[in-house]
Amino acid sequence: MIRQEGLRRRGRSTAACIVAAACLFAWLNTASAFAQAAAPPKTQRANPGSPAPVGPNTTAIALPKPVVITGGKLLTITHGTIDNGTVILEGGKITAVGPTASIKAPKDAQIFDAKGMTVYPGLFDAETRLGLVEVESDENSSDLAEKSDEIFPQLRVVDAFHAETVHIPIERINGVTNAIVAPASEDSVAGQDALIQLYGKDRNAMILTPDIALAMNFEGDLRRRGNAPGTSKFPSTRMGLASQLRQTFLDTQNYMDEKEAAAKPDHKGPPAKIDLKFEALIPYLKGEKPVVFGAYESREVEVAMSIAKEFNLKVILNHVTHSTDLLDTIASYKVPVIVGSIYDAPEANERYDAVFSLPAELERRGVKIALSSLGPESPDSRNLPYAAGYAVAYGLPYDEAMKAITLNPAEMFGVADKLGSLDVGKVANVVIANGDPLDVRTSVQQVFIEGIAIPMTSRQTHLRDEYLPLTQKLK
Repeated sequence: MIRQEGLRRRGRSTAACIVAAACLFAWLNTASAFAQAAAPPKTQRANPGSPAPVGPNTTAIALPKPVVITGGKLLTITHGTIDNGTVILEGGKITAVGPTASIKAPKDAQIFDAKGMTVYPGLFDAETRLGLVEVESDENSSDLAEKSDEIFPQLRVVDAFHAETVHIPIERINGVTNAIVAPASEDSVAGQDALIQLYGKDRNAMILTPDIALAMNFEGDLRRRGNAPGTSKFPSTRMGLASQLRQTFLDTQNYMDEKEAAAKPDHKGPPAKIDLKFEALIPYLKGEKPVVFGAYESREVEVAMSIAKEFNLKVILNHVTHSTDLLDTIASYKVPVIVGSIYDAPEANERYDAVFSLPAELERRGVKIALSSLGPESPDSRNLPYAAGYAVAYGLPYDEAMKAITLNPAEMFGVADKLGSLDVGKVANVVIANGDPLDVRTSVQQVFIEGIAIPMTSRQTHLRDEYLPLTQKLK
């Protein structure tokens, strides 16, 4: 890791580097000691009867037997609620869903009694930074954004995705099975998102779709304004941000024309030079993939959508947190919207409940919404169901709240044929909980990803189990 990090030009002084290296060395030793103390013995199995843990985050090899989850209350998302239902998971897929009385369990199946429990599809977080940052205060463990320029469509989060991050087990044991990993919104065009599954034998198995969407932003915080007069650089205004985006797309169109001309048999002259920046933008200009366009305030949303319409981009609007005076216009765009985070304070000219009621107001106008865990304070995917719960408390229908964290994001990113509901043929990502998934008092009992009962442990549970007996002795 140290050799890899040494390649990045962070601009530190020699003294700062020495101090950072010493701190990192001490931290690694401490982390190693904690990890050795907290980790289960090597002979411990992730699940009873399963092979020994392998791969990132103590993942386990899939069991050969089918799994039958029976007797639970099924929240299917697409075809209502089944009070006493059964779900069969086999070969990584859902092979049966319905009332328990109508489904026959295979003879060799592993049975999970879910009587008194709630069973629902794995949750889908529409925007995260999972695998891009480990310790926020340590920039050596952060790959959130490339700050040397503002336009970076050729950047791919899969190139920085760290599958062994301790954050993933923390999120998945609360029911999050899939997520969009996106670069930080510090650039106008920050790079290309990836769809991940929060479980797999290695990073390649966890990355389901690289380059699934383009992360774009039009927000006042992107302006390159210096701390002293004369230190600003372009773009230092929203006008500059808009002109920079337009010029980038015009240059890409010109690049496409030159590339097409160079491919003709009668072309004379040198072949077209490959430019990674323009190559990355081509599928988005053709409308083949969605652009996730982030904007917070009304004027930002309007300018962002004018640029998107000008170049016929396939848009998923993101955030729109402080655009409550523009909701009818947003609905007229006929594009889906990711709302995140719901844990944000209203502006001085907004109602106290403006952010909490935003999902309900958008849904009431016919806008398809998804929720994400990102926000101004410590984004955490495990809080995703509670964000949906807040939205329900402020007017969003319960069924729509469940869709906003399951099926809707799957539809927005084109994977609803595989994820987002309890339907036959879909990936066997299923959660068993002891109550309402949107209630903070509910505890997730077991999560299945591709039909595998994942270890319900994380670094936090390991440390809890190690140190809780000591605190009890002190009482």
